[in-house]
Amino acid sequence: MSNTETPQPTQIQLHKKSRLLGVDFSDGSSFRFPCEYLRVFSPAAEVAGSGRPESGKKDVNIETLEPKGSYALQIIFDDGHDTGIYSWERLYDLGINQQKYWQEYLDSLEEHDLTRDSDDTEPDKPENINLHIMYFNYLVNKLGTQEERITLPAKRVKTVQDLLSILRTRKLERGYLLAEDSVRVTVNRQFAEPFTRLEDGDEIGIVPNSPNPPPPPEK
Repeated sequence: MSNTETPQPTQIQLHKKSRLLGVDFSDGSSFRFPCEYLRVFSPAAEVAGSGRPESGKKDVNIETLEPKGSYALQIIFDDGHDTGIYSWERLYDLGINQQKYWQEYLDSLEEHDLTRDSDDTEPDKPENINLHIMYFNYLVNKLGTQEERITLPAKRVKTVQDLLSILRTRKLERGYLLAEDSVRVTVNRQFAEPFTRLEDGDEIGIVPNSPNPPPPPEK
């Protein structure tokens, strides 16, 4: 695909909490790029030409975005990598082929006996995390509360997905109301994905996708 044929970005939005870069294109395509994915597929020469996959980038995030004229985006990552300039054509290609490229990357890591995990340790990480959870719409009546503050083991609750799983268990027969496909979750009032990581003191909003509650599961 030549540059003249490549769809142009219509919106670029960074979600730092979720470690996602959202890019909408003029042909209607919309992609959500994990920061790790963009980092390991950086077009910078020292990455693309190394012959060895980038490893240990699971927790990498994007610090800033810098437009390069009307043709590309420079992405500065929090691990110090700042030489990757992503043309619109490159970003579109990464979006269209995201599933294929990601699987190839995972296969390459395994082939080289490498992992996605960082070698860095997290000093003084708390054993528990305290979360402020707020419920909206019909959840308030169905669950009998508008908000609650809970303390959970940090090892068990690392992501939004983990939290919803624990809440479903705690709510017993009402737990089905918190199914992942029935609610939207915000973290500190920002867009969140199931894999969004949680930290001590986070404010969680849980909003139903529909004005009407789902039917209870058949027994």
